[in-house]
Amino acid sequence: MQLLIATRNAHKLEEIQAILQLPGIEIVGADAVPGLPDVVEDGDTFEANAIKKAVELAAVSGMLTLADDSGLEVDALDKAPGVYSARYAGEPCDDAANNRKLLSALEGVTERTARFRCAIALATPEGQTETVDGRCEGHIELAPRGDCGFGYDPLFVPNGFEQTFAELDADAKHSISHRGAALSAAKAAWWNGSTFGLA
Repeated sequence: MQLLIATRNAHKLEEIQAILQLPGIEIVGADAVPGLPDVVEDGDTFEANAIKKAVELAAVSGMLTLADDSGLEVDALDKAPGVYSARYAGEPCDDAANNRKLLSALEGVTERTARFRCAIALATPEGQTETVDGRCEGHIELAPRGDCGFGYDPLFVPNGFEQTFAELDADAKHSISHRGAALSAAKAAWWNGSTFGLA
């Protein structure tokens, strides 16, 4: 059985494949399925964007489809960049530019609490959907540190740690990250239960 992951982001696909590890299920990214459209993420919540991606690509592909939408919420910025995290500094998406803009927005700010959030939707080709979510609380550093990960990982230090996400090894990050939490919830709800007949 194949499970389509609604992303063309190689880093995100790699994380999802590493965390899910579902016996008997082949996980494929959107680039592996010809003719899939790019879904416009115009929802005002992470959940809305995840559902839209999952439903649209499941309908076109005829495959069970999992989609996530995730991002960073910074309390001092009224939870920005939020759903605009990937394109915070404009199009095309540029991690380094996003990080520079975030540091500029927080210049002189001492209260730097933040969280990563992730919503995951699973959709059948017929349009049946379920969602789960996960989060990881932490704070934003004054300067980037580390070479692992992607996105805002070099700036985000999870609570209880001194290292940024970009300084942690993959296993450590996956065990505490927002995406790790959401995918663990997905496995418990959908692959260890009866949703969509996947028990």
